[in-house]
Amino acid sequence: MRATLIAVGERMPRWVSEGYGEYAKRLSHDLPLQLVEIAARPRGKNADVARIMDEEAAAVLAAIPRGTHAVALDGRGKTFSSGQLAEQLARWRMQGSDLAFLIGGPDGFTDAVLARAQQAWSLGPATLPHPLVRIVVAEQLYRAMSLLNNHPYHRG
Repeated sequence: MRATLIAVGERMPRWVSEGYGEYAKRLSHDLPLQLVEIAARPRGKNADVARIMDEEAAAVLAAIPRGTHAVALDGRGKTFSSGQLAEQLARWRMQGSDLAFLIGGPDGFTDAVLARAQQAWSLGPATLPHPLVRIVVAEQLYRAMSLLNNHPYHRG
C-alpha cells in the first residue's frame, strides 16, 4: 500500500518541508508517502472564490491516482484517536488499494471533492493552518503504523 498526500499550496516554509519530510522518511518502508502540491489560486479583494475553489477542486481531483481510496481532511469528518487511526489504517490495508489524503485550500473543499472522497478525517475541532496539517497527517500516519508494528514510538 502506498499513500499520496495531495495538498493545495506550494513553496512552504522550510520548517514545513523539514517536518513533513522527517515523517515521510520514517514511513518510507511501511507506507511510502508522496506529496503532490497543487498551486493555490490567487485570492484578491474582488476574487471570485467559487470559481477559484472549482479550479483548485479540478486540480485536486485530477491528482488523485485511479483506484485510490481518497480521504479528505475536513473539520466535519471523523476524528480518530491514535489507536483508532491504527485500526483504520489496518482496514485500509486490508482493502488492498492505495490511499490519497486531501488537504484543501484556504476556503476548503467543493462538494465535488467531498463526493469523490470515500471518507473525511477531522484532526479535531481547532482550525489548523493548512501547512501544519501536512506535518500532523504524516506524523499521525507514522504513529498509527508504529502501533501496528509494535514499535515503541507511541507510548500513550
